[in-house]
Amino acid sequence: MDCPSEENLIRMKLDGISSIANLDFDIPNRKLTVFHSGEIDQIEKSVIELNLGGKKISTEQTDQTEFKENENQKKLLWSVLAINFAFFIIEMTTGIISKSMGLVADSLDMLADSFVYGISLLAVGGTLIKKKRIAKLAGYFQITLAIIGFVEVLRRFFGDEKLPDFSTMIIVSIFALIANGICLYILQKSKSKDEAHMKASMILTSNDVIFNLGVIIAGILVNWLSSSKPDLIIGTIVFALVIQGAFRILKLSK
Repeated sequence: MDCPSEENLIRMKLDGISSIANLDFDIPNRKLTVFHSGEIDQIEKSVIELNLGGKKISTEQTDQTEFKENENQKKLLWSVLAINFAFFIIEMTTGIISKSMGLVADSLDMLADSFVYGISLLAVGGTLIKKKRIAKLAGYFQITLAIIGFVEVLRRFFGDEKLPDFSTMIIVSIFALIANGICLYILQKSKSKDEAHMKASMILTSNDVIFNLGVIIAGILVNWLSSSKPDLIIGTIVFALVIQGAFRILKLSK
């Protein structure tokens, strides 16, 4: 998952803690400033439970009580959600047709990001219990799909399977790269007045871009080596990362 996805995971995890007044994310430097009243123990524990490498740096008093809200947050989330989910469908469909596990795995990574943005939007105005239920369903569904993918990789690895369509792998992944570029543009545009967030948006699709490039390289190697192994290897790597992201989502349901 990308850095904005991690931001949403943290926001959802801390939602419901009444002492929190505002969260200020500095993603490039991986820092979070929490404006709150009362004890910090519950906040610190919740962040650490996400296993994102969080630790308390310092605490200090402040007189700040008013915070600027991002009025375009919902619109931004809907736009990025729509793009990610659309390419989940595109890559899943073309992956099955072309027999490419790399495309199928990359589609699940797109779905993972969609889940995170979708949980934030569907639960807006709802209770913390509702958010946790949605997170649990999303996490288990994602793990189930990834496990099915692993089983299929093993079947193809030891079986006599036809070569995946390398041209489809490459072409679809190129379009996925373009889609990630559009997501990057949307987030840059919405945060253009904040230099820190401009830098954060440069990190936005780093993982997805690496996955897309991985599938493209796998497609080239499939054609060059006349072997399906490169496709199966990249598929296995991405499936593993998808499961890792699913466990982070499940932590929100606890």
